[in-house]
Amino acid sequence: MAVKKLTWISVVTGCYKAAECQTPPTKPKKLVTKQSSFQRLSVSDLSHPGSTLSEDLSISLAGSNIHVFTLAELKVITQNFSSTNFLGEGGFGPVHKGFIADKLRPGLEAQPVAVKLLDLDGTQGHREWLTEVIFLGQLRHPHLVKLIGYCCEDEHRLLVYEYMPRGSLENQLFRRYSVSLPWSTRMKIAVGAAKGLAFLHEAEKPVIYRDFKASNILLDSDYTPKLSDFGLAKDGPEGDDTHVSTRVMGTQGYAAPEYIMTGHLTAMSDVYSFGVVLLELLTGRRSVDKSRPSREQSLVEWARPILNDQRKLSRIMDPRLEGQYSETGAKKAAALAYLCLSHRPKQRPTMTNVVKTLEPLKDFDDLPIGPFVYTVPTEILFCKEDVKESEAQKPSRKDHGHNKHHQLRSPKSPNSYWDRNGLNSPLHHRGKVA
Repeated sequence: MAVKKLTWISVVTGCYKAAECQTPPTKPKKLVTKQSSFQRLSVSDLSHPGSTLSEDLSISLAGSNIHVFTLAELKVITQNFSSTNFLGEGGFGPVHKGFIADKLRPGLEAQPVAVKLLDLDGTQGHREWLTEVIFLGQLRHPHLVKLIGYCCEDEHRLLVYEYMPRGSLENQLFRRYSVSLPWSTRMKIAVGAAKGLAFLHEAEKPVIYRDFKASNILLDSDYTPKLSDFGLAKDGPEGDDTHVSTRVMGTQGYAAPEYIMTGHLTAMSDVYSFGVVLLELLTGRRSVDKSRPSREQSLVEWARPILNDQRKLSRIMDPRLEGQYSETGAKKAAALAYLCLSHRPKQRPTMTNVVKTLEPLKDFDDLPIGPFVYTVPTEILFCKEDVKESEAQKPSRKDHGHNKHHQLRSPKSPNSYWDRNGLNSPLHHRGKVA
């Protein structure tokens, strides 16, 4: 395995003291070595900023090289953090789109990137920045966002990621006046996100993500999901420990109830959060929505009792799907969400089992005929001919709204959206998000 050697005593430890943070050399050395085993650095290894770290903390980062950028370079990449390149802002701080030119750094290919700048007055700080560098600098997986590099200069803390053109699942799922995500895409996102969590939980040194939510799932051009924002991630329990005790952090509506009450963090806390996101994919509703009636403001409290009732399941399915989803797949996904949201952590499935359950759902093809799909065009012609013949046999009179016309019915779904609203394509339909 090819890895790049970075000296954490010079790069990371110095960043604990802003005044002592050193500007990296303009021509960084490329130290590539081979090693048979790799021991991932833990955040706890750097939990005492005042201590002197020995040289054995010089570690090898697995996967791609992590580049140390200067602030001047990042200003060039983002056009001085231009407002036209602004992508959004989270708890860490603002995010800007940028572009790395092929001549900026030897060995670094030209590519678009996302640059996240730590807000010094925000809710997160140096420790969250350091956590992201440590975790994403060492963990590599197709469903984890790729960290390209970072900057630690004076008080400035920045992170440079691969650019994800589709943005977050939150924007894609809840944005108004946009085409709804198809059922197959939703299942693809669910499976990919589950694989990302399973990778973290099954690692040799397990990681608890702790902040799994729709806004932290980023999508590339073909809607492949990748987990981002590892600022709140924690190393899992070791040895005989069953949990990690920590102060409660996360996002309302996604955090597991036992974690909120006790501060005891386990992998099952992530499973609960995954269940919430899966429920959001099914219903098209946010985990918490204060604009709804009081009994519907908490998505889990409102929807979970219905998840196991197959007769009522259609009542909570996202109306923007317009009935275009696999009924069998929806039932299986709903049953899985029900288990993930159990108030008893031991009754929740592992993320590996979640993946096994979800994987087949991507390929279910029992979708009803959609509102804009012409399955048998000749039927429409026959219907028109029948109407003409019927009208020709009746005396001419003005239509006062009592004439009955033939309706276009789906042979597989007689009560489908066609019957209710006619040929109304979702590409032109602009309904409100449920």
